[in-house]
Amino acid sequence: MQELPLCLPEEKVLRGMEEFGIRATTTVYVPVGFGDHHWEAGDGDGRRWFVTVSDLEHKEHCGRGATAALDGLRRAMGTAVSLHEGGLDFVVAPLRSAGGDPVVALDDRYAMSVFPFVTGESGEFGQEMAAERRNQVLDMLAALHARTPPERTPRAVLDPAGRAGMEAALGELPGVWEGGPFAEPARELVAEHAALLRDRLVDFDRLADAVRARGARHVVTHGEPHPGNLLAREDGYRLVDWDTVGLAVPERDLSVVSGDPAALARYVEVTGRELDADALALYRLRWDLVDVAEFVAWFRGPHERTSDTETAWKGFTETVDRLGSG
Repeated sequence: MQELPLCLPEEKVLRGMEEFGIRATTTVYVPVGFGDHHWEAGDGDGRRWFVTVSDLEHKEHCGRGATAALDGLRRAMGTAVSLHEGGLDFVVAPLRSAGGDPVVALDDRYAMSVFPFVTGESGEFGQEMAAERRNQVLDMLAALHARTPPERTPRAVLDPAGRAGMEAALGELPGVWEGGPFAEPARELVAEHAALLRDRLVDFDRLADAVRARGARHVVTHGEPHPGNLLAREDGYRLVDWDTVGLAVPERDLSVVSGDPAALARYVEVTGRELDADALALYRLRWDLVDVAEFVAWFRGPHERTSDTETAWKGFTETVDRLGSG
């Protein structure tokens, strides 16, 4: 996020780091990503860490209560720790706190994870990858999917988070949305594309039924292995941002790499597993529907005009356009 989190003073961030045995002497807010808040922290001995604070209210808007969101985050981060400790070096996992937990609640709204600071060249969401680099990512995903799921690995929910709120919004278009400066523009955008959004939900259900009927084996998936979550290093890639890890069919990850089965041939070669074109289409569609649901919830709720809401509005319009283009 570009903006510092509301109601979270620096003192609380520093106290949270002490739970991990870190007494930071420097903290710098890092405006990267979309959803969580990040800092780079250091101490007098030259050690550095990457600190992530998750807004549980934001995750609550995605369809979960704050308590359930915290439990889900702990299970996800615990899975990442187990994968890393089990030998998957490309997993950038959080540190354990003094109590052994990779997530510490700062208060009823915010929760912290602390990661070793890893250098590398990061990409951007939506960036096209050269075939050689794409194959390196596919090799990495094949290794991940081959692992026995750690205990308490969460199950990735297939139905788009926030769907109920999105469907409720589609039924309340004649009224006025008053959450903030983007409320009415959001209502107008949804009203203009209401038929499209309903059709895409029908498409999703059709694809979901087909994929479920095949009963494919579920594996550990990262959920968002796009270039923005990859760090390129001389010794290979590192994969960050494990809060969406979950059990699902492999296409959950592969659809983020490419929607073209031909571009995923390396995965088939390494694993011997043929890909399900319906599952690839399902998860690419799900990604956009989740984004629409999240933007609708955001702009129907209280908000102000900030750099984050400006970015969200741009993402909202682009996502709706993408849904319209198929």
